[in-house]
Amino acid sequence: MKRTVRWDIFCRIVDNYGDAGICWRLARQLTAEFGINVRLLLDDLRPLQRICPEVDSNLAVQHVRNVQILHWVEPFPAIIPANVVIEAFGCELPASYVAAMAAASSGLANTDEKMKRVWINLEYLSAEPWVEGFHELASPHPRLPLIKYFFFPGFTAATGGLIREAGLFTQRDFLQSDPAKLWSELGIPYPASDETIVSLFSYNHAPISNLLYAWTASKSPVRCLLPESVASLQAAQWAGKSHLAAGESVQHGNLVLQVIPFMAQERYDHLLWACDCNFVRGEDSFVRAQWAARPVIWQIYPQQENAHHPKLRAFLDLYCRKLPKDAADALRSLHQGWNDSEQLDWDNFWKYRKVLQQHAVAWAEQLVHIPDLASSLVNFCGSR
Repeated sequence: MKRTVRWDIFCRIVDNYGDAGICWRLARQLTAEFGINVRLLLDDLRPLQRICPEVDSNLAVQHVRNVQILHWVEPFPAIIPANVVIEAFGCELPASYVAAMAAASSGLANTDEKMKRVWINLEYLSAEPWVEGFHELASPHPRLPLIKYFFFPGFTAATGGLIREAGLFTQRDFLQSDPAKLWSELGIPYPASDETIVSLFSYNHAPISNLLYAWTASKSPVRCLLPESVASLQAAQWAGKSHLAAGESVQHGNLVLQVIPFMAQERYDHLLWACDCNFVRGEDSFVRAQWAARPVIWQIYPQQENAHHPKLRAFLDLYCRKLPKDAADALRSLHQGWNDSEQLDWDNFWKYRKVLQQHAVAWAEQLVHIPDLASSLVNFCGSR
């Protein structure tokens, strides 16, 4: 297959680290594994800088890890459109860029040759059944000689799959075989045999106090690792403090709450791999937690009129298919409580930890048989 010369990925930041994180992972994989020249255009570089400290959020143009990063500003500058253009999460491309795409596709622009552009609307992840019918659907532009294709990440072979870099499982298995170095670097004592280590990454509106109280009364010790500044205000209020900084810890009952530094992407992956259970949010951390092959509790991004509830149920229906009913019911109950700000029965959930752990491993292995998102995009665009 002839490789594409250049890809442009456009993204407007809505869900902070998730939107930036997905586009950054995709850009790096396309560059590293397929040799594609990628430009990543973001309207806010600050979230990207937090998950990749090499990025300077004050620069208009920069190269980091072989990816060209542009600050997307208005009025949008005149640039030659790429061969493949990814409009992440329906962010709407600049009108001048769309016009340039049409001109280049028609051979009207000052280019060496007429070249067709492939325009992809990369959608949000969903397990809803209707996604399979809309994946790769073509949508001709009403006025210009352009076609936009809808591309849906997903959990089945009839979707675009999930972001999964080559060698990811090998790295994961190596760390999980001996996480002592990670715990030492984070200043965390090596877990006792009866201690459960949980990572907590949530939106600010999550019922964090309910969860912390549930862990306080847990039948077995729990150590919660909370990245600094992520919902830390609620945690501080629960602890009776005005602020919690990285390195601080609070113990109540059977819970030790430990605040850790906010992590770069790869480091956060390592944390997910090392923990016994992961509370995650949005899309990027949700997918990475599944590759960790550990029990996961997902706080889905809230939408108007509770449109996110069917998405959560659709994923749980798919995920729970091969789980014993009692364990599946406990998993669903904790997800419902976590997403609806209700009381949380941690002990009822965690008494199934062995079967939940076995299922998490089997689920990750099942997803490996589906082509990853970057490969799916490369193959789809190459065929057009």
